[in-house]
Formats: sequence, structure tokens, C-alpha cells
Amino acid sequence: MKPKIFIDGSEGTTGLHIHKRLAGREDIDLLHIEQSRRKDTVEREKLIGAADLVFICLPDDAARQSVSLAKSGGTRIIDASTAHRVADGWIYGLAEISDRQRESIKTAKRVSNPGCHSTGVILLLAPLVSAGIVDPQCQISITSLTGYTGGGKKMIAQYETPAESGLNTPRLYSTAARHKHIPEIMKYTKLTKEPAFLPIVADFPQGMQIIIPIDLPGKRQEVLDTLANHYKERENIEVSDCGEPFAPSDINAGTDKTALKVLGFGDTIILTAQFDNLGKGAAGAAVQNMNLMLGFDEHKGLILK
Repeated sequence: MKPKIFIDGSEGTTGLHIHKRLAGREDIDLLHIEQSRRKDTVEREKLIGAADLVFICLPDDAARQSVSLAKSGGTRIIDASTAHRVADGWIYGLAEISDRQRESIKTAKRVSNPGCHSTGVILLLAPLVSAGIVDPQCQISITSLTGYTGGGKKMIAQYETPAESGLNTPRLYSTAARHKHIPEIMKYTKLTKEPAFLPIVADFPQGMQIIIPIDLPGKRQEVLDTLANHYKERENIEVSDCGEPFAPSDINAGTDKTALKVLGFGDTIILTAQFDNLGKGAAGAAVQNMNLMLGFDEHKGLILK
């Protein structure tokens, strides 16, 4: 019998992109809710209870309420919100952290999908901290350039409405408060000192680039080898030291691939991660986690070309 899948919040940006990746698959049954009843708690509870696996693509408070509707112990959940990323009883859905993490996802009842910014930072830093190359107590500075679709429907409408002005240049945001991705970045990189984090949204729809300059004299080759060895069997991640005159943030837009690069000059190494904020940064990661949880090929339905 094919597993039944329900997307709670299928009208949101992430939900729509998950649906796009799953719509043509014949190895699952997608459950649908009538448009007029998508906020009906009774109907949602019915569909959540009928599903083998539920994607939650809702704001944090609504996501917590959705989890409470899963009264059947057999319903497995992937939550794309921030609500459970560092919560007890939830498995963080970034399989590439380690083989142990991948195995934990396979058997998990509750999986929290990583944040888009966090994904690139953790992919770059976690192996280096684990190998003892990066001191977890050092001060890290992170810049993250992202397309506007990561801001959801309201931001998309602003950028795609000609009457709006002042949106044609990159905008630094979340400067007056602790960014919501910081807790998961620290937990899964094992950094003990909070990084300086500079998120920037720009006038392009999809794609993002994480940029981390770090002073590691004489360790460039070791950094490259460590990342290359860590991801050598991961077909969705490519590691290189190939720079280009200009490094576009949308190089992997429309795909579920990630490019990790070790660049820089002299003793300063510049680590970058280029991927799609709606791909590996959201919907692609969610589908990858579903595949692992249901015993499918990990990358089935993902866009890797």
C-alpha cells in the first residue's frame, strides 16, 4: 500500500514547492483538502490522522497547533517552521551532518526541517568544527544573501508589484534582534560563541549564498580536503576550490543541489555555500527527509541536474 501524504499549509511558498516535487510521483498518495476548508481544524485533523506522513508548512504557532492535531501515534511529521528545530524529541532534518544523523531521520516520528540560512552555515562549519580545524569558541562572521521568495507570499508580492519602490537594492535585515536561525546554527555546528550573522535579501527570486571569511593560516588544503571527504558520497553536494570573477547567489536556483567552495587569499579563507532557498533550503530538504523516512531513494524527486 502506498503511503498517504498530507501537506498542511499547501498554499504557502514551501508547501507549493513540496507539492510540485510530489505531484507526479506514483509511489505515494497525496491527500488534498478543499480550498474552502484548509483552515477548518476538524477537516485538517481528519486528514492528518489519515496520513502516514504530514508536512507542516505554517507559521510557528500554527505549526505547534497542527502537531497537536496528530493524535495518532502512526502519523509522522516533517515541520518546515522554526518551532521545533532545537526542541527535545525532534530530529533535525539535515542528513549530511553525519551518517548517524541520516539514520536518526530514517526512524524518526518527528523531523524539523532546517532553516535556509542555517543549512549553508552548518554544511560549511560542522565538519570543520568536528575535525578540530575551526575552534568552536572563535568569533565567526556570516553573511547570507538570499532571494526574496524566502520571505513568503507577502514579500513576494512586494517584490513583484511594479508600484513598490525601494526594493531594487539589497537590504540587510534582522539587525535589531537575534535572528531565529541562530539557535540551530549554534547547536548543530557546535559553536559555543554566537556568530555575527548578517542576512541580506535582494531583488532576485530564488537562490542564496552563505559567505564565511575565516582566518586559518596554512590550513586551506586541509579545509578543502575535510569538506571534500565529508561529502564525497553525497550526490547533491559538490565541493571545490574553483573560484570565478563573480560568484552569483542564484547559481543553483531551481535545483536541489549545493555548491560548497573554499576560496580566499593569503591566510584568509572564504567559505561559500550556493543553493536554492526553496530547494535545499526548504522544499527539497523536506522531500529528501520524506524519502529517508519512508525508505525511498534519498534523492528521488529532487532536481539535481
